Amino acid sequence: MLRAAAAVFAERGYAAATISEILKRAGVTKGALYFHFDSKAALAQGVLQEQLTPEHHLPRDLKLQEWVDAGMTLARRLPREPFLLAGVRISADRPGRDVLGSAWPAWARLTSHALTEAKMRGEVLPHVVPEKTAQVFLGAWVGAQFVSQTLAGWADLDDRTAALYSHLLAAIAAPPVLTRLDTAPDRGARVIAEARQRSGDLSCIAC
Repeated sequence: MLRAAAAVFAERGYAAATISEILKRAGVTKGALYFHFDSKAALAQGVLQEQLTPEHHLPRDLKLQEWVDAGMTLARRLPREPFLLAGVRISADRPGRDVLGSAWPAWARLTSHALTEAKMRGEVLPHVVPEKTAQVFLGAWVGAQFVSQTLAGWADLDDRTAALYSHLLAAIAAPPVLTRLDTAPDRGARVIAEARQRSGDLSCIAC
């Protein structure tokens, strides 16, 4: 049900999505749906909760690299995962934001916390204010998503995200750190593959 709902919300937004279409795609009865979710809002909230599950986080020597990896893996996953696409659409639609809130503040907080820790480690230049930089990044990141979706059907989101990080980091990262950061367009794909490899290795050890 949640997968079907995510697909419908991603395509139509919150206001235009209907329970009947979600039921049709999920292949379940109205009674089955309402047994788990008592409203469209509750169903959409379930979709948003699914997308907040952390994945592919790997600790790095540099906190800035962890922040880059978080954005690059999201850019890689977003066009391929209905739950993430639904979150983008709900955050962008005024009716969805009014009812459910938005994923944007969570991204701003993640960025602010990452930059604050990076600054404490000396990875960020002294003049940088993490909270303000987080808001600048959020606006540019959301804009990159919309431009990629509109002009390229998400096909160039990896490239746009890599360019965004490269330009912003040049203004905030300490020079010795900047030269060590990996912001290549394929960074997200490589981090995801690494995380899956490590997960597989741990599963074998557990066996």
